[in-house]
Amino acid sequence: MDIVHDKEKSKFRVEVDGVTAYVAYTLADGALDIRHTIVPEEIGGRGIASALVKATYDYALENGYKPVATCSYAVVWLQRHPEYKGTTGADFGGEGSCAL
Repeated sequence: MDIVHDKEKSKFRVEVDGVTAYVAYTLADGALDIRHTIVPEEIGGRGIASALVKATYDYALENGYKPVATCSYAVVWLQRHPEYKGTTGADFGGEGSCAL
């Protein structure tokens, strides 16, 4: 999977079978907050979301940012990967939600 980091748009993205999936994040106060994880249904179920979130949080750690999750998928991912020492964002809206 060829994951591309688009710093200008604050996204990590990948194209699979001509369809683009991405993670959108914000940087503030020393934290990298994943706000949205978008994987279209036609390419779902292939581990794409997990790979995108991992790439994003690996970037965060490599650059001294604290992993934060506002997107519900990223919240669950951080719970499953305590080695990242991430936290849930203050404006997390609950299961199935992403930031506005």
